[in-house]
Amino acid sequence: MIRVLVVDDEPLIAQAHRAYTERVPGFEVAGVAHTAQEAMGVLRTAEVDLILLDLNLPDRHGLDLARALRAAGNGADVLAVTSSRDLAVVRQAVALGVTHYLLKPFTFAAFRDRLERYARYRAQVREATEVAAQHEIDRVFATLRGGSPDSLPKGLDPATFDRIRAALRAADGLSAAEVAARTGTSRVTARRYLEHLAETGRAVRSPRYGGPGRPEVEYRPA
Repeated sequence: MIRVLVVDDEPLIAQAHRAYTERVPGFEVAGVAHTAQEAMGVLRTAEVDLILLDLNLPDRHGLDLARALRAAGNGADVLAVTSSRDLAVVRQAVALGVTHYLLKPFTFAAFRDRLERYARYRAQVREATEVAAQHEIDRVFATLRGGSPDSLPKGLDPATFDRIRAALRAADGLSAAEVAARTGTSRVTARRYLEHLAETGRAVRSPRYGGPGRPEVEYRPA
């Protein structure tokens, strides 16, 4: 279970966030606090993985609390839950490593989406101590922040992408011309998709020697 501390100065809102949290499978509420001081007290006595942090607290700004936690070596993640639309505050939140910034008011669906993304992120980073390639890092960030590492740039077709990726996986190194021949696309089109695979860490480029002139570029699945 992911242990959550709810911090909000308004008791009714704090209880609503507690109820929302308890509706999401895999999460449990470790405590509720209405001030920064109360939050620090809970954190000294309970294990907390995620803090749902209102930024406008009566005794201390929420980001000051987050900064103090980092300085004290507390590794709990922070999801800012606030009505503040100040971009300077948003930038500070990003700099402090706040995982999400959720604007009030919000729906339960939006709240659940943030928690479920956070749960998937935790599962990914718990499974291994290091990553082997850039695309694995991209996947972790995409899980947490939103979007998909497999989303295609404008102009690339998903069906063509799948054909080209399948052809590459079925062979031990292919040039753009060879991929084009196997998939019924032009060489230029095949190269565009292969370059996208290489740029996203799902293919590896290498020179192929043996013929006259410049070496041909060969692509292998990563």
